[in-house]
Amino acid sequence: MIFKAIGEHRPYPDHGLVTTRDWSEVPPRQVRLSELVTTKRTLDLAQLLADDSTFYGDLFAHVVQWRGTLYLEQGLHRALRAALQQRAQLHARVLVLD
Repeated sequence: MIFKAIGEHRPYPDHGLVTTRDWSEVPPRQVRLSELVTTKRTLDLAQLLADDSTFYGDLFAHVVQWRGTLYLEQGLHRALRAALQQRAQLHARVLVLD
């Protein structure tokens, strides 16, 4: 299994971080893919396979830690690419709401 669980929504409260600039204040760190719970069930295959998939956004995935669980809010395509490349970890900005 790649992820800890597959979710359908964000179970944590609104954190107010919307733009890439907002998220840039959160320092990146490595997280294990097996510790992540996704907040989306579907993925756009074109986005996954695009050569420039990070060109217009943050280079790091966005993860929210809520009640001890790491939720992958944005960057599902990055996480899946990492798994396809046999990497067990992903660089992500982790916002701690605990």
